[in-house]
Amino acid sequence: MTGRRTRNGRLLAISDLHVAHPENRAFVESLRPGAPGDWLIVAGDVGEQVSDIEWALTTLRNRFAAVVWTPGNHELWTTPGDPEPLRGEERYRRLVQVCRRIGVLTPEDPYPVWTGPGGPATVVPLFLLYDYSFRDPRLTKEESLAQAYRLGIVCTDEILLDPHPYPSREAWCRARLMETEARLDTRDPGLPTVLVNHFPLLREPTRVLRHQVFAQWCGTEHTADWHLRYQASAVVYGHLHVPRTTWHDGVRFEEVSLGYPRERRHRPGPTAMRQILPAAA
Repeated sequence: MTGRRTRNGRLLAISDLHVAHPENRAFVESLRPGAPGDWLIVAGDVGEQVSDIEWALTTLRNRFAAVVWTPGNHELWTTPGDPEPLRGEERYRRLVQVCRRIGVLTPEDPYPVWTGPGGPATVVPLFLLYDYSFRDPRLTKEESLAQAYRLGIVCTDEILLDPHPYPSREAWCRARLMETEARLDTRDPGLPTVLVNHFPLLREPTRVLRHQVFAQWCGTEHTADWHLRYQASAVVYGHLHVPRTTWHDGVRFEEVSLGYPRERRHRPGPTAMRQILPAAA
């Protein structure tokens, strides 16, 4: 693990920047730390094009003491006309390469230790995907997908998220789970963690979704105990576009999505980065 000593500042988080939208791009341009020691977690869905992702993360890295990124599903899309038409694992590795060049921490790097107020805590960016297990337990995967197609509530991942070289997205998810568990088991057990994943680690947060059939693209049941198993003081996620704070087994879960401009127009309260550490009073 690496430590970047911080005597002041806050550990902040945001996700789902979707900078292809001009309003969101302007929002990213407006983001500033409140103190020189502020770190920023970016929990996925920065954008779809490598150039947009690099622009946003470079902009933020130039302002914050540290930036920690984990991918969402949109970063992994291979879209028509993409100047870098990489897919699957190769696309993810390309994004890791970009992040390392600009000094942004990724799930492939040593876990950084937040030593500022509210710390110390190991910040753990996760890349885990989903395996369709957040579905109606009475249905098979095939039945659940068929239901989604009948209702017209189908995640674009089914078209644009290529799992190559894995035979399926759930196979890629299994591989990521095994690799991540092995790394987490070697962390310093004396420090609490801040677990960061694009998708919620529990099924419960997805109950807020208007269309429950969409939950099958939102995580995996295999991480249901990770907030306890890995001594989380907080869990950060996005994807649902429903920013809020919830508590599960005494652990704070923060959904930190910026989301699409049309969603924010109907959202009460100001849009801002969420403070993770120190815990807000």
